Amino acid sequence: MTGLRARTWTLRARISALCATLGLILTALGVFAAITAAAHNHQLDDVLNRASPMRAAGETLNTAMVDQETGIRGYAITGRDANLNPYREGLDDQNAQIARIEGFLHPEDQQIRVALEEVRTRIDTWHREVSEPVIATVQAQGVKAAQAQIEAGSTTQFDELRSSIERMQNAIQVLRAKSATAAKDSSQTMVAIEIAAAAIVVLAGIFLLLLLDRLVSRPIVDLADQVRRVAGGDYQRHIESRQGSPELAGLAADVDQMRQQIASELSEVRDARQQVEWVNQQLQSQAEELTRSNRDLEQFAYVASHDLQEPLRKVASFCQLLQRRYAGQMDERADQYIAFAVDGAQRMQRLINDLLAFSRIGRLTSGFTDVDLNKVLGEVKSQLEPRAGADAEISWSPLPTVEGEEPLLTTLFVNLVGNSLKFRRPDVPPEIKVTAERDGKEWKFNVRDNGIGIEAEFADKVFVIFQRLHARDAYEGTGIGLAIVKKIVEYHGGRIWLDVDVEVGASIWFTLPALIGADEPGEEAESREMVDA
Repeated sequence: MTGLRARTWTLRARISALCATLGLILTALGVFAAITAAAHNHQLDDVLNRASPMRAAGETLNTAMVDQETGIRGYAITGRDANLNPYREGLDDQNAQIARIEGFLHPEDQQIRVALEEVRTRIDTWHREVSEPVIATVQAQGVKAAQAQIEAGSTTQFDELRSSIERMQNAIQVLRAKSATAAKDSSQTMVAIEIAAAAIVVLAGIFLLLLLDRLVSRPIVDLADQVRRVAGGDYQRHIESRQGSPELAGLAADVDQMRQQIASELSEVRDARQQVEWVNQQLQSQAEELTRSNRDLEQFAYVASHDLQEPLRKVASFCQLLQRRYAGQMDERADQYIAFAVDGAQRMQRLINDLLAFSRIGRLTSGFTDVDLNKVLGEVKSQLEPRAGADAEISWSPLPTVEGEEPLLTTLFVNLVGNSLKFRRPDVPPEIKVTAERDGKEWKFNVRDNGIGIEAEFADKVFVIFQRLHARDAYEGTGIGLAIVKKIVEYHGGRIWLDVDVEVGASIWFTLPALIGADEPGEEAESREMVDA
């Protein structure tokens, strides 16, 4: 159960537990180090600020007692008061050093305190039994009596006094040595604590590296290898994290779910691609069949219309001959029938000629060249001048040079401008404007007039072959003009449409591909206008 719980620990939980454990250990070491450092400071204080000053005070006390003993002897010999100065100074030093030693003592310094009490007792005894009696004898009986007293006396008391001072100094030395040893031990303990802390940190780092290697690095390398195999085409390979933390196991599960989704979608894409390829093959076959059919139809239309020319010419010629020779010789109805036959033959000839022109577009080609549309519009104007009339106005802004067949582009503008002239409003001078503007990789052209216009409902019908919007007796023509225009535009890679938003007249837009690297016509060029005089 414990092993299972450990395996379910997340990487964050494991690292947190490691850091917490390491923190507790280092905190314990820090507390121990702080205690040891405090003890070390206390022990150094005992050595430097207590034991050594007390020992120095003991030496000074010993010197002060010697000075007192020397002063007493000198005073006993000379009897002069000045010889008591060393005694008096030694007495002051004695009291000062005893007080100094007492000031350094702690409650636990019982041995030194006992030794100091013995020294004080010995000093008091020596003063009472030796120094003070000698001073009193000199003052009362003179120096000889004092000398005799000293000679009769013994140095045992003073020697015992110095021995007690020596014992006190030994006790102070014991404290100093003990404190020094303890300070050395605490210093070594602190070094050991530092070494232990460093070792723990190093071991924790090594353990963390091993943990990351086992739970992160190696599982990631293994996961990456599995992903590479899947990326290499083995989409059915199951991805899992055999080792590592629960996070990596979850990541591996997510990646495997993504793999399954991709594999499923890829299978669908493959099926769809196969279907698309099959459809493309069918479309290609149909396109080839349609191309062949269109080619055959164009060839049939050309041959049929060409072959119909001769019999139609004969029919028209003989009908016209009948009309000229027998006009007025038969009744009125016969003349009407002959006129119907002549008109029908002529209309048939026009239809066939227009059909021939329509079938030749794109089939009989002279190749694309650079065509200056400004020149083309000039030629168109010349061709339509008889139809334009004196009051017609045809103008165009600077037009670009495009790539195409000049005869077809001329036919294109002839039909568009011709339609504008044909469908003029009664008693209104026709105005026709041709403009061009750049739109990315193509040119957009607009032919606008002020004629009768085209209803929006006929926007698509007007480009259908042989479609007429008016009766034959209202406007001449076969209804193929705009169909030819549409075929020429599409042959050149463009498109054509009717602008149904204009209020007056008709507006037809079409596009042609722009020459690579071609600039727009200079804006500084003045608009050219040609007005029939």
